[in-house]
Amino acid sequence: MGYKKDEASSSSYVLSIPREDTPLLGKNQHLSSPSKTFANVFMAIVGAGVLGLPYTFKRTGWVMGSIMLFSVAVLTYYCMMLLVYSRRKVESHIKAAKISSFGDLGFAVCGPVGRLAVDVMIVLSQAGFCISYLIFVANTLAHLFNYSITNPDPKFLGLPMKSVYIWGCFPFQLGLNSIPTLTLLAPLSIFADIVDLGAMGVVMVDEVMIYLQNRPVIKMFGGFNVFIYGLGVAVYAFEGIGMVLPLESETRDKDKFGKILALAMAFISLMFGAFGVVGYLAFGEDTKDIITTNLGLGLLSTFVQIGLCINLFISFPLMMNPVYEIMERRFCEGRYCLWLRWLVVLAVTFVALVVPNFADFLSLVGSSVCIVLGFVLPALFHWIVFKDELRWHGLALDAAFIVMGTVFAVYGTYYSLMEIFAKKA
Repeated sequence: MGYKKDEASSSSYVLSIPREDTPLLGKNQHLSSPSKTFANVFMAIVGAGVLGLPYTFKRTGWVMGSIMLFSVAVLTYYCMMLLVYSRRKVESHIKAAKISSFGDLGFAVCGPVGRLAVDVMIVLSQAGFCISYLIFVANTLAHLFNYSITNPDPKFLGLPMKSVYIWGCFPFQLGLNSIPTLTLLAPLSIFADIVDLGAMGVVMVDEVMIYLQNRPVIKMFGGFNVFIYGLGVAVYAFEGIGMVLPLESETRDKDKFGKILALAMAFISLMFGAFGVVGYLAFGEDTKDIITTNLGLGLLSTFVQIGLCINLFISFPLMMNPVYEIMERRFCEGRYCLWLRWLVVLAVTFVALVVPNFADFLSLVGSSVCIVLGFVLPALFHWIVFKDELRWHGLALDAAFIVMGTVFAVYGTYYSLMEIFAKKA
């Protein structure tokens, strides 16, 4: 384990743990009330991934998809609490240590290797989120302004319109991602959640009306071959584990944090499940990978889709902030580095160009790095911290998360990549 009791007993000993993953929540002067903690958890989890749930339910069936979604919510909550318990245990042994983030805990438990593992997963997951943002923005704009029945695949100078819009975003993203500090942009995360909620409300109302008119044929269960696909999207939808320790640190009554987190996860999972089911019920086998493109080109639908594009476009540098912090800390001694940021934006843009489907990429990110970050590492850290106190069933449960999570991550990555390459071909 990465700490010793004799070190903790020394009054001069200080565990030096740098920060790495607090992109949206600044240092609050006051601790959060239960209602504010609930809102912060909601903001940390709810994102664009929900827009791919109806298409996922189309592939998995609405019953199988719902069971999978609620199961992932329960397991995610459990692993989030493993991080909280592990942090509390480590801090009780090292009084001078202040563990404020996932990476801090990895460093305290496993040293530089633990920090590196968390850093790599955070870089891959955050970059993956931003790649999905670019895909969403490009596909949505192409659908709104260039799609027609007579010409479903328009081109400009020989390039698909998706590629044109992605490259159109590139120079503006270079500018936004050049901003040294994004403190002034942080309130935009609240705007993003408001737009997401508004979009979900509009979409669900339209979907109910469409279902009452059309009543398409739907299925309850998909085959086993889509299990990994659905698992990846569900894990992606609930990804927010990197913010759990900062949120718990800012909670006024820490004894109630577990209950608040459980209530927030229950509410979010019910909202996600309803959105996915209603979307699939409305359009059946015609459900598209981005559900908003099923709504047609009416005025309200157009405003909703443009609003989503704007908030994801502006959210890009906010989500990339922890990536820059990690890479600048490791390669530039913590100093601001413009060329490194531009290189990362270019790499993210290139990946977005070659990924054909929004929901398929959600599955890839969710079934690879998000499973490792959300299940494998929390269970591993918990096992290391409590190995001398856990009974055999506790150790077996942690080991099951580690082994099964690793197996699902490896197989899910392979399966999702094969899906993407097959559609690309």
